[in-house]
Amino acid sequence: QVRLVESGGGSVAAGGSLRLSCAASRATYSKYCMGWFRQAPGKEREGVAFIDSVGSTGYADSVKGRFTVSQDNAKNTVSLQMTSLKPEDTAMYYCAAASRFEPDCLVPTKDHNWGQGTQVTVSS
Repeated sequence: QVRLVESGGGSVAAGGSLRLSCAASRATYSKYCMGWFRQAPGKEREGVAFIDSVGSTGYADSVKGRFTVSQDNAKNTVSLQMTSLKPEDTAMYYCAAASRFEPDCLVPTKDHNWGQGTQVTVSS
């Protein structure tokens, strides 16, 4: 059963921090890469960060140095620690599991399994 559940979103002032978590069912947790994506109103969904089965990570340029992705394979969870948040980070954040090998884990595809999303709002 495909199941991804995000939590931890909320509202924060600029400069603040939030930690997002994603709990995946055992069948959903990707052996390829787990990713965080976001979508702001009127904009396309974009990749934020990913982590693969061996712990390699990647980040969008806009969040490098501010966001950190981590995982707990034993618990099938992936987290996103967000610091120094900016108003432009405001978006719906989605956890996603790649169902096959992806050459670029920051690119959203039809072959990803998606969570329902959690809203992050950063006020100036």
